[in-house]
Formats: sequence, structure tokens, C-alpha cells
Amino acid sequence: MTDQISYDDFAKVDIRVGRIIEAEPFPETRKPAFKLRIDFGPEIGVKRSSAQITRHYTLEGLIGRQVLAVVNFPPRQIGPVRSEVLVLGVPDEAGEVVLLTPGHEVPLAGKMF
Repeated sequence: MTDQISYDDFAKVDIRVGRIIEAEPFPETRKPAFKLRIDFGPEIGVKRSSAQITRHYTLEGLIGRQVLAVVNFPPRQIGPVRSEVLVLGVPDEAGEVVLLTPGHEVPLAGKMF
């Protein structure tokens, strides 16, 4: 069983919907990854991130895709990239990341609750 948290703790995590507007190779990482720019709408703006999602996604296929990301973690330096949000995913049976996405098109910056 995992550690339990209160609903108040969960409510502190700000998970929003954004749209990937740019994806580039990230050859400086130890594991294959992409550099991403994600638009969260006018309230939050465009943020940078990186993700180890090269197994299931192509650069071209990521553009325009809506994703879920934590937007209120402090920025983290990953090699030459300052990651401003944490894109969310779950591992498949081989441990490769599959992005968490809305099942339907939703407004940018929509908050998960």
C-alpha cells in the first residue's frame, strides 16, 4: 500500500492541460528524451519541459497533442534545459512512458480535480 495523503495535500498539486507546440531532440540526456514547449493558455503561458517519451512518440506526432502536467513544482535544471513543468505519464509493460492525456479536447489550462 502506498503512503496516504490528505485531500488538502492533493489539492496543492496543480495539474493542468497544455498543448505541445514544439518538440525537439534532446541528445544531451543519458536516456533518450525530447525537449518540449507546452502552451497552457494566457493564464500560465508557454512552459518548457523534457520527457523520456521517445519509444511511443515521434517529434511530429507530439505537436498539437494535449497533455497533463504539474505546473506548480519549482523549475529543475536537466542538462542545458530548465524544465518548468512535469509532464505526466505512466509506464507500459516494458517500462516506457505513455503520456496522460484528456480523452476529449478540453480548454487549455483546465485544472484536474
